[in-house]
Amino acid sequence: MVILVTGAAGYLGSILTPQLLNEGHRVIAIDNFMYQQTSLLDCCAHDGLTLIRGDARDKNLIAEHLATADVIFPLACYTGAPLCTKDPVGAETTNLGAVKLILELRSKEQRVIFPTTNSGYGIGQEGIYCDEKTPLKPISFYGRLKADAEKEVLDRGNSVTLRLATAFGISPRMRLDLLVNDFVYRALNDGFLVLFQAHFKRNYIHVRDVVKAMVHCLRHFDKMKNEPYNVGLSDCNLSKRELCEEIKRQITSFYFVEAEVGEDPDQRNYIVSNEKIERTGFKPSFSLQQGIAELLKGYRIVKRNQYANA
Repeated sequence: MVILVTGAAGYLGSILTPQLLNEGHRVIAIDNFMYQQTSLLDCCAHDGLTLIRGDARDKNLIAEHLATADVIFPLACYTGAPLCTKDPVGAETTNLGAVKLILELRSKEQRVIFPTTNSGYGIGQEGIYCDEKTPLKPISFYGRLKADAEKEVLDRGNSVTLRLATAFGISPRMRLDLLVNDFVYRALNDGFLVLFQAHFKRNYIHVRDVVKAMVHCLRHFDKMKNEPYNVGLSDCNLSKRELCEEIKRQITSFYFVEAEVGEDPDQRNYIVSNEKIERTGFKPSFSLQQGIAELLKGYRIVKRNQYANA
């Protein structure tokens, strides 16, 4: 197939793009390379790659390259609450506007597979799992934009949306601002961490399992279409304290303590059911402990000031 990927050089896209190429698809990869990343250099030898330096909000550009696509992965995104707060206009025009642009330009036959976030669940009820029927109540501007974009995608049909847990793991376009990636970096380099509201819980998923879920949707699209799916590790609905305990298993000198005063600016707190996508045959390949071990190797290479989103 011919597959259009916007944000193709990002944290997810730089793993998805080579995966699609290796499976024999033609990929039209669009990215503005806003972080000066070089994450698609290893793909340039593929005859099936068309690489465009451009903006996902450029109507003429998207219309030109959308015309031949069978499937669209709209990955272009201002990812995370801090970046969206820092540049709200850029966030809204990219996270929502660029998605609506694709939906307006595509034909009904063109498929859309859209990754969003399970942060839309906001603050859940203690002991009750959020599933795909749980009302979305995002508490950040980022969460609201992604929830609005998901509604647009599902309302237009011939689409699948993936409500991703907090991703972790090494990517060619690395991010250190994700919770697991950040905590492991701090544990390794600082040796300690002060936790705010350490009981707050969320779900986690390896970045390569995110891509695995996207490819799973591509292969089983007719069975899965027009539905949202949570994507996470079912054994990893963990509090921040529990996450630190998992990290300490591999960095035994790591010290963490909960602050008696103050609060986390990210007030998300929920547990998530991933049963729906698991019933379609999807199964993650990477555990949290495998991801931590991978990060420890990767952090021999990367340094924080290279890989921040905001």
